[in-house]
Order: sequence, then structure tokens, then C-alpha cells
Amino acid sequence: MSRASLDKKPHDVATMFDAVGKNYDLTNTVLSFGQDRHWRRETRRRLDLKPTDVVLDLAAGTAVSTEELARTGAYCIACDFSYGMLAAGSHRDVPKLCADGTQLPFADNTFDAVTISYGLRNIVDFRAGLREMARVTKRGGKLAIAEFSTPVIPVFSGVYKNYLMRALPAVARVVSSNAEAYEYLAESIRAWPDQQTLAAEIQANGWANVTWRNLTAGIVALHTAVKA
Repeated sequence: MSRASLDKKPHDVATMFDAVGKNYDLTNTVLSFGQDRHWRRETRRRLDLKPTDVVLDLAAGTAVSTEELARTGAYCIACDFSYGMLAAGSHRDVPKLCADGTQLPFADNTFDAVTISYGLRNIVDFRAGLREMARVTKRGGKLAIAEFSTPVIPVFSGVYKNYLMRALPAVARVVSSNAEAYEYLAESIRAWPDQQTLAAEIQANGWANVTWRNLTAGIVALHTAVKA
């Protein structure tokens, strides 16, 4: 089994996710107590896509998030740098592409919307990733970032952090195809910026009108913006 370190070397991260793809969707549902489905629906609703929109779903993994977005009738492409994750979602009828989030193989101003769910913190240079997403988005196009964040209820925040570092890896050993990967995921969540700090980073890297909405008391923050 493999896990990555917080220096996020792209090959190590991709290899880790290749190994976790088999039971990834099941593991996420168990670890989130079923909230993952709610978070995907909220991302779709917040983007308010039209059937004529062309959408890039970056760090799409098994394409479960892409499938949710495609319910709007928009043309949605699943993009991830892990072949194993995309292969695990081969049964989902959406177009799929393996690519690096800092070097996307698309022309400038291609997409009406770009989204990334729980993947921005895995990009080796997330600021470069934000700029690359802006590059391939049309002016006025939308961005949605769903990412684990900082709970807004103080007592609950302490319980959540304890769950991340202790319970999450333990549960993953039962249901995941690569339990060690969830140790990295727990560490990367704890090291990630809070809602306001991330909003400032988004604003500084090609996006405007940045707002966020806390989901499940801030366990997840859904940031949105438009192409500047």
C-alpha cells in the first residue's frame, strides 16, 4: 500500500489514489455518514448550470461528482490525474480525461464552469491550479470548490479534529482498499487553510466575487467565484 506526504509530489499522490480507487466511493460515504451525497447535490445547485454549459470537473476521481453535475443536462468532463480513480468510475457514462491540474490540456476560455471537490489540497501548487482553472474558464464563468474546512462550532471542532486523526484512519482500515492513504488525507485536511484564508487565495489567483457557504457546520466549505 502507498500514501503520499504533505509535500504532495504529483507521482506519489497519483499512485496513492490509484490504490484507493476500488472502494473510494463506499469509503467516503461511510466516513462522512452519508453526507457526501448532500455535499454533491449542494455543489450542483450552487453552480446553477444550464443544458448548454460545458463544465470541467477537476479531481473528479471516480466521476461520481461529474455524474451529479451532468444531471443538469450540461456537458460535463471528468478530469483526474489518477488513472486508477478514473478506471474505478468506468461504469459512469461521462467523458473522462487523465491530466494534471496545473497543466490542463484545454485552450483558454473553454469552459462555462469549473469545479473541484476535495482535490484542490492535493495539487502540488494549489495556487497554480487556481490560475490554470481560471485560464480555461470563459470570462464570467463560474468556479465551485467543495473542500474540507474548519468547523465553525468550537466544541464540535475539537471532536472533529480528533475524529480525523484517530477514527478516520481506523474506519478506513475496515472499508478502504488503501487505509494508509486516509492517514495522509486526515493530515492534509488539518493542514488546509480556513474558509476566509482560502477565499483570499482564490481572489488573488484569477477569480472575483468569492463567497462561501459552510456545509455540515463547516466540515465542508463550498466556495464559489467568477472568472475575473
